[in-house]
Amino acid sequence: MENNAKKRLVIKVGTSTLTHKTGKVNIAGMAKLVSVLADLHNMGHEVILVSSGAVGIGKGRLGLSEKPSRTKCLQALAAIGQGELMFMYDKLFGEYGVVVSQLLFTFDVIENEESRGHLLDTLNQLLSYGSIPIVNENDSVSVEELLNGDNDCLSATVAALTNADMLIMLTDTDGLYDSNPRENKNAKLIETVEKITPEIENLAGGAGSRGTGGFETKIKAAKIATQAGVPVVIANGAKPTKIYKILDGVQVGTRFLAMQEK
Repeated sequence: MENNAKKRLVIKVGTSTLTHKTGKVNIAGMAKLVSVLADLHNMGHEVILVSSGAVGIGKGRLGLSEKPSRTKCLQALAAIGQGELMFMYDKLFGEYGVVVSQLLFTFDVIENEESRGHLLDTLNQLLSYGSIPIVNENDSVSVEELLNGDNDCLSATVAALTNADMLIMLTDTDGLYDSNPRENKNAKLIETVEKITPEIENLAGGAGSRGTGGFETKIKAAKIATQAGVPVVIANGAKPTKIYKILDGVQVGTRFLAMQEK
């Protein structure tokens, strides 16, 4: 994939990238990510950002020391945090003159043919206006993402729906390893996955992240996207400038080949 060719990119960023281990917002990390995405936009790429983080930011906004376990509490935190999350994105992207937009929906919207068509029309129109859509599951009325980390699968579904050229999932590790790098210092990064086999799925069970969805949901998402013809790269969100290298075809993180690439 050539960097200078216009591409439609879906970028998924998780809570582990947007927050520190303390649970507070990683302001510097968020600013770095936004600067790269704004630059990609200025280069002519169409960017759709699928962003988690509402619950984590809501928790920090209220000054809670621990993340609650009750679903209704998580939904309330999402309602509080989503506004703050969008405020921060709007402020940061606004510094580069980039207009952002918010799309909150649930999986039943995608499953219904009519509402899916309306959603796609809206996404395409926003992109034609030069806006960066920021997508999140509507956690205040849906519990899928809260309980299962399904923003990973949401990003893959959006990539498939919009016929994206690539899905880049940013997390808190460098990619998929042959064993858990937090437990095995000799764990090796798997650079390319040609086919998602049961062995690959088993590996994912041992590599987690600080967000709701560990690698298990990321592999599930990669399967959705690659089967729809969209290649996927899982990379470290702490180094967003590596997105440039990914677009230049340089090996970064773990790349899952789309069906037609095999």
